[in-house]
Amino acid sequence: MIADESNKPSALSLRKVAEAQLVKTSLAEISSRPVEELLHELRVHQIELEMQNEALRQTQLALGESRDRYIDLYEFAPVGYLTLTVDGMIAEINLTAVTLLGCKRSKLMHKSLRMLVIADDQDRWVRHFMAARKLEVPSSVELEMRRGDGKVFYAQLDCVGNATTVRITLSDITQRKLIEDELRIAAAAFSSHNGMMITNPEGVIQRVNPAFTQLTGYTASDAIGKTPAILQSDRQDSLFYQQMWETLKEKGCWQGEIWNKRKSGQLYAEMLTITAIYSSEQRITHYVGSFTDITQKKEADAEIHRLAYYDPLTKLANRRLLQDRLGHAIAVAARSALFGALFFIDLDHFKALNDTRGHDVGDLLLVDVAQRLQENIRENDTVARQGGDEFVVLMEGLGNTANEAAVLAAQLGDKLHTALAAPFNLKGYEYYCKTSIGVGLFHAQDSVEGLFKHADLALYQAKTSGGDRLRFFDPAMQDALEQRSILEAALRKVVALKQLRLYYQPQLDATHQVVGVEALVRWQHPQHGVVLPEEFIPLAEDTGLILPIGRWVIETACEQIRKWEGDGLASGLKIAVNVSAVQFHQPDFVAQVQRILVASGANPARLKLELTESMLLENMKDTIAKMQAIKELGVFFSMDDFGTGYSSLSYLAQLPLEQLKIDKSFVRNISRSKNDESIVCAIITLGLGLKMTVIAEGVETEVQRVFLAMHGCHEYQGNLFSRPLPLPELEAFLKRT
Repeated sequence: MIADESNKPSALSLRKVAEAQLVKTSLAEISSRPVEELLHELRVHQIELEMQNEALRQTQLALGESRDRYIDLYEFAPVGYLTLTVDGMIAEINLTAVTLLGCKRSKLMHKSLRMLVIADDQDRWVRHFMAARKLEVPSSVELEMRRGDGKVFYAQLDCVGNATTVRITLSDITQRKLIEDELRIAAAAFSSHNGMMITNPEGVIQRVNPAFTQLTGYTASDAIGKTPAILQSDRQDSLFYQQMWETLKEKGCWQGEIWNKRKSGQLYAEMLTITAIYSSEQRITHYVGSFTDITQKKEADAEIHRLAYYDPLTKLANRRLLQDRLGHAIAVAARSALFGALFFIDLDHFKALNDTRGHDVGDLLLVDVAQRLQENIRENDTVARQGGDEFVVLMEGLGNTANEAAVLAAQLGDKLHTALAAPFNLKGYEYYCKTSIGVGLFHAQDSVEGLFKHADLALYQAKTSGGDRLRFFDPAMQDALEQRSILEAALRKVVALKQLRLYYQPQLDATHQVVGVEALVRWQHPQHGVVLPEEFIPLAEDTGLILPIGRWVIETACEQIRKWEGDGLASGLKIAVNVSAVQFHQPDFVAQVQRILVASGANPARLKLELTESMLLENMKDTIAKMQAIKELGVFFSMDDFGTGYSSLSYLAQLPLEQLKIDKSFVRNISRSKNDESIVCAIITLGLGLKMTVIAEGVETEVQRVFLAMHGCHEYQGNLFSRPLPLPELEAFLKRT
């Protein structure tokens, strides 16, 4: 018990007692004694009083320390202490219990402990509480209780009761319950379908479960006392097992796939997990191995991997595997500081082979190309098939500098090019394959996506340069591509934003009379001004945007034909419109032309469609049928750029053409090249012989015009007469001529 400080004598009261005693001393006695003696006696009394005061102070300090120790032992005990009243209300609670329950002491005092027990355990607690009051002997109960923040924990309540109170020791046993649960789970796991074995620290098997016997064929008597070496298949070397045990010792667990051997000798794959069991002193007492048979899964995974990462036709790596290997190659380049190269290889005119000889022959070529590529690369290089007729070769370790790597890559590229240039025997058909190769060098700082773009740009450069050649990526290609992307985005909106314009270049006869005009499209760009067709038409054809643009050109030309019907100067003019191959080969192109003519009300005889020579060679039967159908509408045809392609004269005679147009590349060299002059004369003779008119484009000089006239060409188009003009300037030109 803590002493009551109110009963302690104070120094002030002692002093008053002493003073009272001195007063009682008779004055006579005091007066009869010497003053020095009286003073000495007074000092002695004073010292005695001070000693008594010090003793009292020390007693007070001792009592205070005793009280503090009691409070500390009670408040900060390792377990919670609570005292409940007969109706289960909290009368006393120490700080440890307050902390366990997660509430302020003020909120817990005089509160029913039952309300802190979860609903499912409340009835059990009430029954135990009532029994504890009657038994007056220690009893325990385990409950789930809820803290102030709502979290539930497992608690053990040790109770001692009497008629008036119940004293409780409260402990958090959550961790112990979890361990018990884990032990129950472990016992159930040992009886699972997973094979399990337990060894001592030296790896000697001490116990196995029934699934172990079922999966391996070894009974418990076969295995106990042996080591897991009885299962070894020799598919893993000693280094594998050394690394396994090192990991076990370092981390206490190991997991991985391993090939083992059943008692019958059959090999099987298993997913194995080994876990070290530690004593309280952190000493390994056992190892537990758990495994499942994954043989079928491994076989399925291998097939999935083959389908996912390899091309089924050529058995080469596909794009996905190539990207993985390229990412690894870039990482290696970062460590080795060596350059590598990516080769994009495209078979020129492969479509023509498929169309003429069949896809089975095309497939034979792809397989043979794959084989030749593999035969001409180094052991650590990769050959992949992107799809179609596109192949990729990944080469690493090409030197420390870009120049050195470029030289080596060029040598390897030439070697591949030469290997593929040798004739292929395709079912008795000798085929010569031409290839375009684009090369992108890479180093540590490059990315997979960037490198693919670089090699693809280089390939594009090789193909647009004529094909059958090798080109390296140049940063200027990337800039051009970015500009192309910007241009494409803007090009998609030109029709909707009404940014297209038609310019007209006059076509004159020998008397300098205008007989027609060629409609030439221009892009009135809001920032860049007038953009010429050579800057955006190739992009429009590549992206399919030529379709809405080409349709707009025909519609606008037909509207202009109708407007000129009542104009004396322009009513007899034909308007020539260039038609792209993409546009012409649309299945409904004939119907489009018919709808435009009807909608515009234009005279079909005033519309002339110009088709390029190379375009007419594609699917000749369909081409002739479409031209005949359009000709029946009353529309005329002219063959543009004649002499630059490879026309068959037999096909030329079948085409419903009214006109041949001599390409400006031949006209330009009149008086400078006898060969070109001969070609011009031959074209004129051929056209006239087939009852066609012949017109020359790109006429720039009077010398050219005179030569053409002398040889029978009497229609001209070029800057000698007029450049392409916007409509107002054309109409002014017509008035002057």
